[in-house]
Amino acid sequence: MRFQVNRDVFSEAVSFVVKLLPQRNPQPILAGVLIEAGDDGLTLSAFDYEASARTTIDATVDTPGTILVHGRLLSDIASRLPNAPIEIAVEEDGGIAVTCGSARFTLAAMPVEEYPSIPEVSGSSGVVPADDFGTAIAQVGFAASRDDVTPVLTGVQLEVSGQNLSLVATDRYRVSLRDVPWDGEASEQTALVPARTLTEVGKTFGHAGTIQVAFSGSGDREIIAFTAGNKTVTSLLIKGNFPPVRRLFPEQTDHYAVVNTADLIEAVRRVALVLDRAAPLRFTFTSDSVTMDASGSEQARASESVDAHLTGGADVTLGLNPQYLTEALSAVKSEFVRVTFTSSDNANKLSPVLITSQTSVDQAGSDSFKYLLQPNLLLR
Repeated sequence: MRFQVNRDVFSEAVSFVVKLLPQRNPQPILAGVLIEAGDDGLTLSAFDYEASARTTIDATVDTPGTILVHGRLLSDIASRLPNAPIEIAVEEDGGIAVTCGSARFTLAAMPVEEYPSIPEVSGSSGVVPADDFGTAIAQVGFAASRDDVTPVLTGVQLEVSGQNLSLVATDRYRVSLRDVPWDGEASEQTALVPARTLTEVGKTFGHAGTIQVAFSGSGDREIIAFTAGNKTVTSLLIKGNFPPVRRLFPEQTDHYAVVNTADLIEAVRRVALVLDRAAPLRFTFTSDSVTMDASGSEQARASESVDAHLTGGADVTLGLNPQYLTEALSAVKSEFVRVTFTSSDNANKLSPVLITSQTSVDQAGSDSFKYLLQPNLLLR
């Protein structure tokens, strides 16, 4: 096999396909990138049985063929090569020669015949706006659990209903929900996608115009595919029942406070500096302000107030995890934020707060993004 390819195009393609591979793979063969050279140019693929990435780029192919080479090493080399065309060829001894200008590398070939088949997707599909989808993933993905003990909570639930696609994630302490427009064949569909994979999809495809989403497979090999331009990412779905968290979102939202988002984020970060790890921050909402109080170790204390407008009820004091709150505030994407105090039928259980966007002090924003956060018990 022998081909010539643009250095920047090739480097970007290799970087894309290796991005989803785990840093340490128990099977060395899965650390490889499969490069297929043919009449249509180059197809680069990576697959670890759970996620795959594939892209096709233009190249001048002198001799068609297929090679498998260590992906991260090739990516590191390609990103540092001089600004000149790259030539890659299989040598007589089976090694893979990479030449660019005066730089030359010889890499070991991995056995192509041992590499697993990249999954093909042929199920129902639809299209979402790439910018909306990328933003939605960023607004929801952080709320997924990072604890593998409960796999279903490490994913983001995608739910197609009519002309709407919802993304939902929870780690039991919070729930994040975002809706985006959906245009496609599937009118009712659910898929539980690993949050790590979906986050990479959002970063890679967020400015692609539109993204095609396809559902395929059955049983233990259900997969979802995301395609934009010449790039495709597939992911094996997480098996299990996602908790019915939608019912936790309240319908009545009469008791709430409106606060400037940036001011609240900065104040929370400052006051939380004295808090012990994982300790809640005390918030007191009154008619014209919200006051944050924190007591930490070594007698350190802090407090700060920010202007707020409380509507529909009495003053409220509660404890909130400052990291979980600031993550939600950063995801709101609006100048003001509405913090709604919900009610519960259980008098012994704290009710979650609902966080949504607010265009101005008096005008609610879009309801496409909602975030529920469970308060903490205040012990003082």
